[in-house]
Amino acid sequence: MKVAILDDEPAVRAELSALLSPAGFECSSFGNGRAFMRALHRETFELFVIDGNLPDLPGINVVEWIRNQIGGQPPIMLLTRYPSDDVMVAALRAGADLVVAKPFQPPVLLAKLEALARRSSSKRSTESFGAYEFDLTSKGLRKRGDMLHITPKEFNLALLLFRNLNRAVSRTYILETIWGIDPDLSTRTLDIHVSKIRAKLGLKPDGGFRLAPVYGYGYRLEELRA
Repeated sequence: MKVAILDDEPAVRAELSALLSPAGFECSSFGNGRAFMRALHRETFELFVIDGNLPDLPGINVVEWIRNQIGGQPPIMLLTRYPSDDVMVAALRAGADLVVAKPFQPPVLLAKLEALARRSSSKRSTESFGAYEFDLTSKGLRKRGDMLHITPKEFNLALLLFRNLNRAVSRTYILETIWGIDPDLSTRTLDIHVSKIRAKLGLKPDGGFRLAPVYGYGYRLEELRA
């Protein structure tokens, strides 16, 4: 799972990376809120650890920005040195899933993040996006009740794009998520799969969606509203 760590203290960033990496988390660290926001336009993350006391931008504002800008509901942990009731209420209302006081106990914080990750990855039986219904058990996809004939890879790619609706997703993230790390895999494979799901799902402007390449980056599935 890809984790973004936002904290202005280098020692805290290093401590969190050293704690999370051996547990299987892939960590990227940022020292200020604006650099972090710029990175989110280029990269995709599945879990966030945000310092609530940043010098350039309040952590609660960053949490609100994540919720407004990113599709889906990636889990967010807010760290704060001032864990008053007012701060905790404001953070939770802004969209944080958990508020943890600094200084934290590393084993406890790791356990809490692992719990957030499990909760995030726990599978529901179906996920629906407008006319499209994804059956997560059978890997079946219906459009307005009609079953579409797609492969498991096409199912996973379509679901990833719908979960990131209206947001650009990098080629690297797509390839790692759908195919894993495979140095022999041609990026042309991704382009072929994108073309196939565009045709099979009818992801065209006259159908209310646009699946388009983002030059030098990846792909974006957009919902077109009348």
